[in-house]
Parts: sequence; structure tokens; C-alpha cells
Amino acid sequence: MSKFKTAESISPKHPDKLCDRIADAILDAYLIKDPDSRVAIEVAGGHHKLFLVGEVTSEAKDIDIDNIIERIAGGGFEIIKSIVQQSPEIARGVDIGGAGDQGIMVGYANSDTAELLPLELALARDLNKYLYKIWPYDGKTQITIVDNSIQSVVASFQKAKTEDLKQTVVSWQSQQNVISNYNQNTVYFINPSGDWQVGGFDADSGLTGRKLVADAYGPRVPTGGGALAGKDPSKVDRSATYIARRIAIDYLKRFNAHEVYVTLAYAIGVVQPVQAEAIVDGHSIAIEDYDLSPQNIINYLNLKRPIYEKTSEYGQFGNKDFSWER
Repeated sequence: MSKFKTAESISPKHPDKLCDRIADAILDAYLIKDPDSRVAIEVAGGHHKLFLVGEVTSEAKDIDIDNIIERIAGGGFEIIKSIVQQSPEIARGVDIGGAGDQGIMVGYANSDTAELLPLELALARDLNKYLYKIWPYDGKTQITIVDNSIQSVVASFQKAKTEDLKQTVVSWQSQQNVISNYNQNTVYFINPSGDWQVGGFDADSGLTGRKLVADAYGPRVPTGGGALAGKDPSKVDRSATYIARRIAIDYLKRFNAHEVYVTLAYAIGVVQPVQAEAIVDGHSIAIEDYDLSPQNIINYLNLKRPIYEKTSEYGQFGNKDFSWER
């Protein structure tokens, strides 16, 4: 039987992505001045207001948050901040090398694409990037595939005329390297609600962590549920998610596999995970050849660097510049 597989991608100027980018840019600014900074920033915004709330413990001072916001989202915002130091009761577990919280992290890789990602996600993201270069505004793409052929395309981009947008989507599709992806019977939904000029924070509100599935592997791969944006790597939501992806890639190559799922689970204050399992082409393997303590993950992947704003643009995986991808 044919299987429908759908995934979406969100442009960097979408309200939710603006919030993710602001949170991670603030994290980067702290890490530049103090690599040991502990940061957990949430951003909500829309309609000329931005709210920043969270915890920061850092030797870094005078971080120009207002300038970061203006660079990413423009000016004219009323900015409301409520940022305090990390709770000492959370810090005591992190200080001894333990996880800062309980949580479940999922890693995934398959051999279907060069990025080792699900085909539908790789296509939706590639189309998103292609369109964003022409219309660098708010927008979304969505791809549905059947038997590795594109069954339907959804594309909505601010300030793009429908006919121009459709012609660009068709041009992109014809350039895809996998011949079966080009389908004469593809159904197109281009600006299906009509052309639109108002987008971003002027049209809608945004929130960090609201695009977890698109930022990970798409809806057919489970997520652990923890948001990544605005969190320093002492939070296993972030660092363990990255090592889970790295293990999935390593095992994919080591076992010459088609598909690998990795699941890690942590308890707050505990150094090693309570679960570390890989499913390699349907077969369960206990992960015993990695030190999965938070501190070792940070050192192994070199995570105390200002690298995070880039991860909030088009997803956490598939970019060869990221250490967990190499």
C-alpha cells in the first residue's frame, strides 16, 4: 500500500521562528562573553510587544538585548523583561554534572536523503529556503509524498503573488535530483487563502518552542517534547538531543542501515541517562559505547560556543556546519 508522508517548514521571519531566533541570539551573546553561562530564555511576541522571561546565571554583563531584537525583528517594540538567576535547587544538580531536568530525547537518521533526514522534511525545507531567497518574509511550505513522488505542495509566502509563487515552486520541483520526485500530477496549493501583504509580528503572535516537529524530523518521527531555543547546553533538552542525532548517524553508517531511532531519557541531577537505546532497522541495541553524561556531551560536541541562532532558522538537523552532524 502507498504511504502518505507530509512535513512542513517555516521561514525565519515567521513569528514563532522570530521568537526562537531572538532567544538563541541572546544565548549566543552570553556565550561569547562567558562560555559557562547558564541561560534559559523564553520569548513571546506580537503586535508591537515582546515578552522575555527566564533565568540567566552568567559572568557576562551588558548584553544588549534590545539591539538583538531590533536586528532580528525590527524596531518599534515595547519590550518587557523578567529574567532572574537560575534556581539554586536546579543548579545543585547541574553543578555535580547531572542533568538539569528529567526528559526524553530522540535522535533519528535514515539513508533516504543526503541530509540523512526524512525525504518529505528535506524537500519541504529545501523549498522553503529556495522561496525565502526570493521573498525574505514570513512564509511556510508543506510537502506530501507518496512512494517518493511529490503528491502535493503547499506554499504560502508574504508579498508573493500567487502566479509568481506557483511558477517558482514548479521550477524548484523540476530541479530536484531524485527523478521520481518530479510528478506531472502534483497538486499545488499556492497562497490558498489569497495573496497576503501583512506577516510576521504584525499579523500574528509567536512563541519559542512552538515549531518543535518542523525543527526536528517531521511528524512521522516522535519528539521528546522539550524545546531547545534559548537553552544553554547544560540543559539535556538541547545537548542530549544533539548527541542522540549524532549516535543515530554513527549507527546508520556503522551498521549500513536504512533507519535508526535513538532514545535517551534522563533524571534530574543524575549524570548518566536512565535509558539509552537505538532501534536499528527494527532491532533494539543498548547504547553502551558513549559517555552520555551532560558534561561529556558538551565537551565532545563543543557546545559552549555561540552557534545557536543558526539552529533556529531552518531546523536543528541536516546542516553539516553543526558538530552533531559530522
